[in-house]
Amino acid sequence: MSQPQLIIDNLKACWASCNELYGSLEGDQWQVPSHCPDWTVHGVLAHQVSVEQALSGWLPESAETPPPFGEVAGYVSTAMAMSGPELAGLAAEVWAARAAQLEALDPEVFDRASITPVGPGTYGRFMAIREFDHWMHERDCRTPLSMPTDNGGPAAEMALDEVHLSIGYIVGKKVGLADGDSMRFDITGAVERDISVLVDGRAREVDDVEHPTVTLHCDSMAFMDLACGRIDPEAPIAAGLVRWSGDAEIGAHAARNLRFTM
Repeated sequence: MSQPQLIIDNLKACWASCNELYGSLEGDQWQVPSHCPDWTVHGVLAHQVSVEQALSGWLPESAETPPPFGEVAGYVSTAMAMSGPELAGLAAEVWAARAAQLEALDPEVFDRASITPVGPGTYGRFMAIREFDHWMHERDCRTPLSMPTDNGGPAAEMALDEVHLSIGYIVGKKVGLADGDSMRFDITGAVERDISVLVDGRAREVDDVEHPTVTLHCDSMAFMDLACGRIDPEAPIAAGLVRWSGDAEIGAHAARNLRFTM
C-alpha cells in the first residue's frame, strides 16, 4: 500500500471510530471534562470538526502557503452553539466530505511541499499529523467517559510515529539526558516498538544501544498519554504501566518528563 493511501485509510478509520463514539453519547456525557485542559467532550469534537472544515478544499501551493487556520475560530464558535447530537451529525458530514476529497487527490499531491504544525514538510506529513490529532482526541474523550477502545492497529502505529519522530527532542530537551548517556524505550501493549537514543553532542535515534544508561518500559497508551501531556505521570507509574531499569534516578526523572506536546 502506498503511503498516501495508508494515511487516508488511517484517517478514515479514526473518523469512523469517532463517529461511533460521538454518535452514542447522551445528555451529560457531552459535558464530561476531557483529557485536554478546559475542554469538555463537546469542546474536543468542536475542535476536531472545525479544523477539518478549515482544511476542506485547501491544498498548499508551496511551503510558504499557510493553511487557513484563521477560519477555525469562526467554525468553533458555530460548533460550540450546537447541541451534542447536532455537532455529531455535522462531524460525520464533514469527515465524509474530507475523505472523498483526499481519495480524489493525485497521490503526488501528498509529496507537495507544505507548512505543517511542526514546521516545513509535505502535505502528506500534514495529513499524518491530522491522523495523530484525531486518534489522540478520541482517547481524550473515551478514557474519562470510561469507554474502552482498541489502542492498536495501523492507525495507532501512525499516531505513535508522530511521537517517535520527536524522540531526540524528548530525550535531549525534555528529559535532558547527559552527553554520553543513552536511553532505550521498550514499548509494549497494543503497539510494540523498541527505540534507542544516544546523546553524542546531541540526542539522536540509533539502531541499538547494547548497554543503555536507562531503559523505560512503557505500555503504549501510557507512553502516548505522557508524551502528549494528557495525564499525571504518577498514575501509570503507580499502576506499573511505566517503569524503568538501569540508572534509577534518571529513569524516575525520565518517566515524569516525557511531555513534548499538548
